[in-house]
Amino acid sequence: MQIEQLNFHHLFYFWRVAKTGHLTRAAEELHVSQSALSSQIRQLEDRLGGALFERSGRRLVLTETGQMALSYAETIFGLGQELIGRLEGRRGGMERVRVGSVATLSRNYQENWLRPLLADPSVTLTLESGGLDELLQRLLRHQLDVVLANDAVPADPDRPLHCRFLGRQAISLVGPAAVWQGRTLRLPEDLEGLELALPGPRHTLRAQFDALCVAAGVTPRLRAEVDDMAMLRLVARDSGWLTVLPEVVVQDELRSGVLVTVGRSTRLQENFFAITTLHRHRLERLERLLAESPAADAAG
Repeated sequence: MQIEQLNFHHLFYFWRVAKTGHLTRAAEELHVSQSALSSQIRQLEDRLGGALFERSGRRLVLTETGQMALSYAETIFGLGQELIGRLEGRRGGMERVRVGSVATLSRNYQENWLRPLLADPSVTLTLESGGLDELLQRLLRHQLDVVLANDAVPADPDRPLHCRFLGRQAISLVGPAAVWQGRTLRLPEDLEGLELALPGPRHTLRAQFDALCVAAGVTPRLRAEVDDMAMLRLVARDSGWLTVLPEVVVQDELRSGVLVTVGRSTRLQENFFAITTLHRHRLERLERLLAESPAADAAG
């Protein structure tokens, strides 16, 4: 079969059906009738010489030929989406860099890491936040260029992603300077009964902290648990309670003397990662930033 004999319109329809797993749902998304969609996929199967789907209950499951076709379709249409994004981003002579960050990531850390791009007059930034799975889906659809996260993403042949370690930071116990200036506590041994604000249960740091408290037989008095680091910063600044967090979250309050560090624990650490796709056309400016990221100093 010659390349000109492959109908890419039919391949696109197959790609959408394979992604949804439902013929009806794909037809609705594509604004075509279910019978027309079935007909075009049958034509593609005839051209490729094998069935692409088999039924499993109400769902469509890819055959071996279908899995191979999907892997190529992902590359073909993923690069097409990337091309559109690049062309849109370069309008006016600017290069657009699209960054996603998980909602639990410190905004101060994000700003520190992005500072070279913020200072580059040739770059336009698009910044989004959300859940990790949602952001990774947008990354795989080439709607984002990089995702910043505090969780590593394991290798998965179905999700061609590259996870780059950027660095880590020890976790600190901070409190209002008016009460805690010059005082030190061990973390977590000295926290029995003390009022604390903590990262929420979705944050990887929280599980580490809870495990340390259980091992030490310590039960602090929980006053607040906050997923969003920007909100946790405000709670640390205004509540009067002690707060467990990476110092980068409250770097401005520590510099100004509003808050002080009361204790640190190297047993509690937050890691930082940059996640990208394995697509072949990379943004030069982003690649330089990734290469320059000092893994030893996550705070920037």
